[in-house]
Amino acid sequence: MDLKQLEYIIKIAEENNITRAAEKLYITQSALNQQLLRLERELGTPLFYRSRTNWHPTEAGQVYVENAKKILQIKHETYSIISDIAATKKGSLSVGLTPGRGIDMFTAVYPAFHQQYPDITVEPREMSVRSQQHEIAQGRLDIGFMTLRESDRTGDVYQVIGREEFVLAIPEGHPLGAMAAPAGEPLAVMDLARLKYEPFVFMYRESTSRRLTDAVFKEAGFAPSVLFETSSTATIANLVRSRICCGLIPLYYVRRQPEGIASFALDSHPAWDIAVSWRQGGYVSQAAREFIRLAAAYWTNTPE
Repeated sequence: MDLKQLEYIIKIAEENNITRAAEKLYITQSALNQQLLRLERELGTPLFYRSRTNWHPTEAGQVYVENAKKILQIKHETYSIISDIAATKKGSLSVGLTPGRGIDMFTAVYPAFHQQYPDITVEPREMSVRSQQHEIAQGRLDIGFMTLRESDRTGDVYQVIGREEFVLAIPEGHPLGAMAAPAGEPLAVMDLARLKYEPFVFMYRESTSRRLTDAVFKEAGFAPSVLFETSSTATIANLVRSRICCGLIPLYYVRRQPEGIASFALDSHPAWDIAVSWRQGGYVSQAAREFIRLAAAYWTNTPE
């Protein structure tokens, strides 16, 4: 069985277009089409419904793609296990990272990892928690670092490496801003109801952050005025600094850049886990475990 051929068919299915698939594979469309036709002749049935703008798998094509992914996952895990047995320290590692904080962590952790595993090719992939969970379940992501509550977990494996509180962030010049604790002291507690008539910016509805903040406002007994929704927590923090709105954001973002923000703890001290996840039953290589160890140390040493 030609493993490269498996990758070709998977890519056509992912792109729903043979031209785009050929571009992503860095081969000519003619060469890719010849590979597909040869395989279809061998199998005795077409694998794709073809149109000018949309190629999608036939029933046979769906079976082929699903099992091709499993075969490639078995290959990847087999090579990782053998590499650990032989202590070659070679191979690849795909790492999921949430936008913003994930890249900060990767930048801090990667140099030490690369020093120990110079021949491991690391593929960092910035994506939402939901996307990471999907890719892990499908066997297309080795490990994923994510922020979530226990209720957001799937059936895969989760290892908590940190915990983080959400805080109320208001503009420093807001009339209530003077009640904030001095720098270096524990945050003062603010009753969220005191901001009942202020505009808030929220994360988009599908985010794990949004589900947490929605629960906080429900507990507070009122629906806030939502100025708009964003996909970036850093955007919320910047808008607070600009005196446009208030927000509920992870403590990381105000500790990292406190200027212009008066931050307060909430009575319920809402928090989520910083966790690493991998596929249930999947093999976690020694390289992956070392990356997890370094990441855990990073979050342990990050000021709360």
